[in-house]
Amino acid sequence: MADAGMTLEQLEALVKDALEDLKAVDPIVLDVRGKTEITDLMFIASGNSNRHVKSLADSVIEKAKEAGLRPLGVEGEEAGEWILVDLGDAVVHIMLPKVRDLYRLERIWGVDGEVDSEQEDEIRSKLGR
Repeated sequence: MADAGMTLEQLEALVKDALEDLKAVDPIVLDVRGKTEITDLMFIASGNSNRHVKSLADSVIEKAKEAGLRPLGVEGEEAGEWILVDLGDAVVHIMLPKVRDLYRLERIWGVDGEVDSEQEDEIRSKLGR
């Protein structure tokens, strides 16, 4: 169950709407339940510029707050190349395409392959957990 009395499905719809409102590039959602204890859903999307990445993150934060959900943390706002919004049950990664290509989170967390403990430790360190 998500915070603020929201179901996981409601939280997913909230984030999708926030990303779609500002035309995120190639947004995806991964269900990572059972693969990690970090979160249940992981969103990955791109923005066309640093400003677009920041605007997308602001949209997610704004919609979450309107729904009574305060983000647990927001990282990367200064540079705007990769912003992470931690909503607890959902973690949102918004990146420039070149950063997304470099880290390939879809491959790491994708349904196709299992995440091994070394990969999870690396991701935890990047997330500051």
